Amino acid sequence: MAVSQEGRPSAGRPSGARSSGTRQTGGTKARILDAAEDLFIEHGFEAMSMRQITSRAAVNLAAVNYHFGSKEALIHAMLSRRLDQLNQERLGILDRFDAQLGTHITCEHVLGAMFIPALKASRDPERGGPGFLRLIGRAYTDPSPFVRNFLTAHYASVAGRFFDAFQRALPHLPRTELGWRLHFAIGALSGALAGAETESLIDEFSQGRTMNDVQMIARLSSLIVAALKAPMPDSAQLSIFAAVLDDAGASEAFGLPQSAPTSVDAATLHSTN
Repeated sequence: MAVSQEGRPSAGRPSGARSSGTRQTGGTKARILDAAEDLFIEHGFEAMSMRQITSRAAVNLAAVNYHFGSKEALIHAMLSRRLDQLNQERLGILDRFDAQLGTHITCEHVLGAMFIPALKASRDPERGGPGFLRLIGRAYTDPSPFVRNFLTAHYASVAGRFFDAFQRALPHLPRTELGWRLHFAIGALSGALAGAETESLIDEFSQGRTMNDVQMIARLSSLIVAALKAPMPDSAQLSIFAAVLDDAGASEAFGLPQSAPTSVDAATLHSTN
C-alpha cells in the first residue's frame, strides 16, 4: 500500500509534544521541525533518533527524508528557524546601543541586547513559547561536534560583535581573561536554562511570587555582571587557593608542590586546641 509524503494522520497530539500557539497545525514540515525541537531540548542531538522524531511528529521516515534529507539537515533547519531571527534581533538592539552610547556602553546594555530578544521570544507561542529558553540553553551546552560546529559556522560574527562590545564595556580586562569569564558565565546560564526543572525551581525559590521581565533581566544581569567585573586574582588569593589544594591533599594531582604551613594563620587553622 502506498504511503503519501504527508505521513499518517495524527489521532491527537503526540505524547510529550508541547501545545503552544500553532504547534502541530502547520503542516508536515512544521510538525517535523516542532518534534525535532522538542526532542532536541529533551535529549540533545546525539541521543535523539529519527524513529523518535517520526513518532512524535506522526509521520513516516519518507516524509522526513523528503523535506530534509537527513537528521543533520533537519537539526540545521530547526536551529536556524529559531536562532537566525533571535540573533538578528540581538544585533539590532546592539546596533541601537552602539549608536546611542558608543564607547560608554555598559555590561548591562550588552547583556540586555542578549537577553531581551530571547525573553520576548519566550512569550511568543509562535516562536516556541517558554520552551524557547530551554532550546537556547540546550543548543549552547550540547556536546555534539555537529551542534558546536553549526553554531560556530553560522553565528561566529554575532559572537564576535558581542565580545567586542564587552571589551569596550570592560577595557581593563585582558582579552583572554574576558574570554574565560564569558565562557564560564554564559555556560553556567545556558546550563541552567537547559534544565527541565528550571521553571519549577524559580517558583520554589521565589515562593510562588512571579517575576516580570524587568525583574528577570535584572537578576540574570546582576549575576553575570558581578562575574565579569570581579577583580583579577592577586598573589594573595592565588596563595589561598594553593593552600586549599594543599589542605585537600590535591596539590600533587594539580602539579603543585606540597608545602607545610609556616604562617601563624596556617598554624592556627590546623590547631587542635
